Amino acid sequence: MSAALQEETRARQEEATLPDPLIGPHTIQEWLDLPSPEDGSSVELIFGHFHVTPPPSGEHQLAVTRLIRPMEDSISAAGRTDLYAVIGVGVKISSTLRNGFIPDVVIMDRPPTGASFPAEALRLAVEVWSPGNTRNEREAKMAAYAVAGVPFLWTISRKGDHPGLELTAHRLHGDQYAVDNTVRSAGPTTITAAPIPVTLDLADLVF
Repeated sequence: MSAALQEETRARQEEATLPDPLIGPHTIQEWLDLPSPEDGSSVELIFGHFHVTPPPSGEHQLAVTRLIRPMEDSISAAGRTDLYAVIGVGVKISSTLRNGFIPDVVIMDRPPTGASFPAEALRLAVEVWSPGNTRNEREAKMAAYAVAGVPFLWTISRKGDHPGLELTAHRLHGDQYAVDNTVRSAGPTTITAAPIPVTLDLADLVF
């Protein structure tokens, strides 16, 4: 059986499973079938509920874009031809728990062909939190990534009212994330909570 057919069969089996009563009514397939919002906002599926995020700010997009270069440089330096750093792809986190996310950046272990990808393809997910991301939403997404078995998760946020950023790199232990690296200051830093060590400077992500 081909990998694509195995994934389709597994997804159908998961969709047939009765969800927890606290999980919302919407499915992964419904999420995938949604048209792209015309205003540039994004829609994610979090435990069966649609969550609409306004169009990202320029500062947010700059940080996301500038993350790609150090990732690609680190992948190249490690001689890895099986890893791909990609911005804003749809990921089918869990059909059973009805989670479909659009991480800001991912490192995948397969070529980024197609419109959406299984959680198994992710070696690292990066979420750049915006003020509109509530604490409950952040915690729910982190829990879902952990249950899906994504081995590394980075979260990036503003340091209160300061212009700088804070990056927290998590490594999966069992079914929970543990903090592996926390970066709060400018200067080259090597983050080891990743499929390959990534050296970056937080100062490059802001203007």
